[in-house]
Amino acid sequence: MNRRQFVQLGTLAVGTTVLSGPARAAAVSSATLPALPYAFNALEPHIDAKTMEIHHDKHHAAYIAGLNAALAKAPDLAGQELAKVLEGLPDIADESLRTPLRNHGGGHWNHAFFWQSLAPATKSAEPSEELAVAIQSAFGSMKAFKKSFEEAATKRFGSGWAWLIVSGGKLRITSTPNQDNPLMKGLVPATDLGIPILGLDVWEHAYYLNYQNRRADYIAAWWNVINWPEASKRFGSAFPDR
Repeated sequence: MNRRQFVQLGTLAVGTTVLSGPARAAAVSSATLPALPYAFNALEPHIDAKTMEIHHDKHHAAYIAGLNAALAKAPDLAGQELAKVLEGLPDIADESLRTPLRNHGGGHWNHAFFWQSLAPATKSAEPSEELAVAIQSAFGSMKAFKKSFEEAATKRFGSGWAWLIVSGGKLRITSTPNQDNPLMKGLVPATDLGIPILGLDVWEHAYYLNYQNRRADYIAAWWNVINWPEASKRFGSAFPDR
């Protein structure tokens, strides 16, 4: 996987807010909580305001606190982009440092990516023609793509994520546990590596207040609030030479 592509796709530095679209990530020594690009209630009725508030202000903030605590013990990582830190995790021999960086750094990256992947239903739009064609080519139809993605998200045992990625120049669906993501080469299976286009959080804290144990209902509702323009931009950035 090309780290530069993650920077272009909205990768954030270890301490910046989320960068949308092609951008250069500033490197700093601590992480900060990015603001949501919409109000807590903007995704209702599909994702309720209280869930968004707790998810962002409590859960994401906790990952940032854990990440900063780990970074304070690793001054040699100061100034690196978060993407680079996550890619280099297998090279960190100290498990007491590697594990919190994996969990909290992954949690920060994943959630910042997730917030940008969502939009009010009135603004979610449709995939670009280029992305729609790629979905058709990879899965046969949008309906078949949704079915395959829903299966990956539903069958993820316990907590984790479902992803639409570009791998080997093609779209694929995969899933990772906990706060792992397709960036973590050497920590997740090679089949799960790729450039993220969409990611869905299936931790219970992402949906339990409204959907309780009905994860499938939450997944079905999520289709209504996908930020397709952002996903399309990420897809286009995965092929900068086109």
